[in-house]
Amino acid sequence: MKKVILSARNVCKTFSQGGADTQILKSVSVDIYEGDFTVIMGASGAGKSTLLYSLSGMDGITGGEVLFDGEKISGLPEKKQAKLRSEHFGFVFQQTHLVSNLTLFENVAVTGYVGKNRTVNSVREKALELLRQMNVDNAKDRLPSQVSGGEAQRAAIARAMINSPRLIFADEPTGALNKSNSAEVMRLLSELNRNGQSILMVTHDVRAALCGNRVLYMEDGNILDELNLPPYSDGEEKSREQQVNEWLSALRW
Repeated sequence: MKKVILSARNVCKTFSQGGADTQILKSVSVDIYEGDFTVIMGASGAGKSTLLYSLSGMDGITGGEVLFDGEKISGLPEKKQAKLRSEHFGFVFQQTHLVSNLTLFENVAVTGYVGKNRTVNSVREKALELLRQMNVDNAKDRLPSQVSGGEAQRAAIARAMINSPRLIFADEPTGALNKSNSAEVMRLLSELNRNGQSILMVTHDVRAALCGNRVLYMEDGNILDELNLPPYSDGEEKSREQQVNEWLSALRW
């Protein structure tokens, strides 16, 4: 039986602007399982990224609760939330948010000094190994402005992995990349998942969603349906894409 790593229980998120309230999340309840590659899809404005940020503690909620390993984490003081994120979560965004005046190696390594007690040598070795794993070690001494978007995103994945996170949150990780770079990023994320890394990803890209073994569909602030797939393996793209597209069509996506 799969272990639940993260849970939402009746999570609500409301924004207030100009005296009017807009409910973005409407009593969302969902479990995220250890070892899964979970994908969240849905039309723009459905609440996908808001749910991702609410589950990670990067955004506060206005109702319900979020639990990590069975312990309530929603409502924790910001310092404790930050410590939780640095020690247990990794993040990959559409824009890499790499520090512009640090090399790719420095961007990865500096994150390794936050939240965990490590020696300089151990952080350096792990950063170099991750950059090799992401096929970007040949650009380790370059600044983000000196590499391609695909290389920068692969370095961002290495940065997300430096503290051995229990769960990676990925928000449209291929959204700013061309087709070939998108495929490479998804190949690397799939490889991490096959090696046991838990991933929760938001995407509009059906081809990116194929890498997941569980796809959640959001509509109007709640999870409408889910599709469970066997673990991803190379060579199954065509049949898998057909299955996902048929499911999405039935949901009028």
